[in-house]
Order: sequence, then C-alpha cells, then structure tokens
Amino acid sequence: MNRTVTRYREVEPYITKDGSVIRELMHPQHHNARQQSLAEAIVPANSETQRHRHLASEEIYHVTRGKGLMLLGDQPIEISIGDTIAIPPGTPHKLINPNTEALHVLCACSPAYSHDDTELMEELA
Repeated sequence: MNRTVTRYREVEPYITKDGSVIRELMHPQHHNARQQSLAEAIVPANSETQRHRHLASEEIYHVTRGKGLMLLGDQPIEISIGDTIAIPPGTPHKLINPNTEALHVLCACSPAYSHDDTELMEELA
C-alpha cells in the first residue's frame, strides 16, 4: 500500500550493497513518491561504506548527526552536521566515519534508489 506519511519508528532498517544501515523514509515501491527516494543512512563509529557509484541516480547527502569524511571521486571532503553534498550520476563515492559516534546522513536519490543501479567499486590504493 502506498502511503504519504512515514513514521520513523515504524521503518525497519536494512543494509544496502555498500554496507550502509538504511531506513527508507520515502520510496516509490512503498510510498506516494514517484520519481525519488529519501533515506537515512547510518555509518557506525569507526567504519565506512564501500566505494560505489550509481549509474542513473543523482544523490544529495545531508549530514544530520556526527562528522566524517566523504570520498567524492578521488577527493576527500570533511563533512559535519549541516553539510550537503551533491553526487552526480556515475561519480564514485563513499562515507568514512573514523569517530566514536555514528554518522547520520539523509540521502535523496532521483530516480529512486535501486540495488540494481548500485555498482560496487575497487578501493583506491
């Protein structure tokens, strides 16, 4: 059943291909959103996601809690609460959290997130 409102406490987290803990807050498969998705990614303390890219989806990340490092292409960018990052389709990226608290990021994808659109990549040397 499609819904217009999502209650955070009712959303079960899952693990994406890149290793993020995700809560899908809005997605066309489950909600009234049609062309985009919104999820919360949590990168636990002292961990990182796997380097990956999305061939079709453009992403926007917005940091809501914690701080860390965003590897965008081959450029490392320090990120913290309030920072917003645009990730064009096809751009390799990953989140790194070397800290003692979890890093929380809102992830908007258009078109909506899909495992099939996620390509895992080799780590940089």
